Amino acid sequence: MKINENFLNLKDSYLFATVGKKTTAYKTAHPDRDVIRLSIGDVTLPLAPVVIDAMHRAVDEMSRKETFKGYGPDQYCYGYESLLTSIKDSYRRKGVSLESSEIFISDGAKSDCGNILDIFSADNTVLVPDPVYPVYVDTNIMAGRRIIFADANEQNGFLPMPDKKVKADIIYICSPNNPTGAAYSKAQLKEWVDYALANKAVILYDAAYEYFVDDDSLARSIYQIEGAKECAIELCSYSKTAGFTGVRCGYTVVPQALLRGGVSLNKLWARRQSTKFNGVSYVTQMGAAAVFTEEGERQIKENLAYYRRNAHMISDCLNELGIWYTGGKNSPYIWMKCPNGYDSWAFFDYLLEEANVVGTPGSGFGANGEGFFRLTAFGSEENTREACRRIKNLLINRN
Repeated sequence: MKINENFLNLKDSYLFATVGKKTTAYKTAHPDRDVIRLSIGDVTLPLAPVVIDAMHRAVDEMSRKETFKGYGPDQYCYGYESLLTSIKDSYRRKGVSLESSEIFISDGAKSDCGNILDIFSADNTVLVPDPVYPVYVDTNIMAGRRIIFADANEQNGFLPMPDKKVKADIIYICSPNNPTGAAYSKAQLKEWVDYALANKAVILYDAAYEYFVDDDSLARSIYQIEGAKECAIELCSYSKTAGFTGVRCGYTVVPQALLRGGVSLNKLWARRQSTKFNGVSYVTQMGAAAVFTEEGERQIKENLAYYRRNAHMISDCLNELGIWYTGGKNSPYIWMKCPNGYDSWAFFDYLLEEANVVGTPGSGFGANGEGFFRLTAFGSEENTREACRRIKNLLINRN
C-alpha cells in the first residue's frame, strides 16, 4: 500500500488553524484580556427571517408522510427546481441567462473548489495569484499538479493581469478577492477571458463575495463577460451572501457551451457529482431558495450593509493612520500593509499582545503576502469599532 505522497508537500498546518492555536494559547495565558477576532471570515449576524421561515416549513414537511422528502431529484447534484429557479432569477437580474442543467447545488464553494479538479487531468498546469486563498494551492498540491503564480503586488493593486508568455490550463480567479479585497473591473476580466480562450484554458471563478459589489464597473458574475461561457466555471456560496457558514450551501455553474477536446465539462461534472455526492438536504435547499426572493434579497442586503459599514469603519481607521490597503469597498476584506516595517507574523503578535486584536498574517496566503495583513468586516459593529480604537491608539502612540 502506498499513500498519496503529494500530501507530504503541504505545509504542516492550515493557516487559519495556526491563527486559532496562537490565539487560544494567548487567551489561556491571559484569561482577563478581551480579545477581538477580525481574522477568520465567519459571519456574526443570524440568518434572515425569510430563510428561517422557509426552513421551518421544510422541517414541517419532513414530519408528514405525504410531504416527506428522501433522496433529492434524480440527479442529486442539480437540486430542487425551486432553488434552481431562484438562482436563475438572480442571474437574470445580472443580465445572465442560465439553464437548470447548468447549475449544481453543493455544500459550499470551498468543497467545489477542490472537487472540481476531479474532471481535469493531473498533467494540467494551474495558474493562481500570489497571495491566494490557500485552498486553491493546497488542493492542487494534493493532486500533484504543476502550479505557477501570477504576481499580485502593491504596484498592480493586487490585481495581476494575463501574461501572454505564460501558458496555463486552469486559472483561479476570485473577485472580489480573498484575501486582498481587490476586485477586477469588467474590462480587466475580459482580458482574462480572452487569454483563457486563446490558450484553451478553463477559468475557475470564485464569486463567493459578489453580493458585496456595488460598483457597476465591476462584474458580479464572470458570465457578464462576452465569451466566458466557453471558458469559465463559476463557484458561488450562500455563506457570505446569506450567512450560511453554519448551514452549508453553494452552487457551481458549468455552462453547456464549455467544451474541451470535444467533451462537455458539464456532463463530466454531473457524472462526478452523481457518483460521489448525494446532494444537499431538503431543509437547507428550501432555506437557500428563499434567499433570492424579493423579500429574501431585501433582508440579506440589510445584513450585507451591516458588514459594509464595518468595512468602511476599518478603512476610515487606516486612512486616518495613513496605512496603504486594498479592499474595504465592494469587499468584506481589508488587506493592509504592515506598518513600521513589521513582517506579517511579527505584526500579528504585536497586535495580539498589545491591542488584543487578531487578524490574519498575509504571508500565510503566499510569498507576496509577506508584509501585509488581512482584517475582516464580519465581526460585530461593537467589536469592530473597539478594534479600530485599539489599533489607532496603539499605532499613533507607536509613531
